[in-house]
Amino acid sequence: MYAVIKTGGQQFRVAKGDKLSVQKLDAEAGKTITIGEVLMINDGKTAKVGTPMVSGAQVTVKVLEQTRAEKVVIFKKKRRQNYRRTKGHKQPLTVIEITGISASDKK
Repeated sequence: MYAVIKTGGQQFRVAKGDKLSVQKLDAEAGKTITIGEVLMINDGKTAKVGTPMVSGAQVTVKVLEQTRAEKVVIFKKKRRQNYRRTKGHKQPLTVIEITGISASDKK
């Protein structure tokens, strides 16, 4: 069984036990949260596609850690002008593990 979820403006195909890095979520490490923005659920036989979300479906995730991505270096230069600027940025990320996928209307 797998699902397609939307978090942080991105879509992910997830199954139980998957670990992935998503844009920062407001939750501490060790907490369990639910993601209600489920776009599709497939149980191996049939697929439910939402319009745009599957009603009543949710994915339970456990927050493993809050971290930051590798540094992205921004370098600007104008030739023959002695103009050089270097900046960097590290995107905050949340590492999560999928603990369950629920397709029912029960909560």
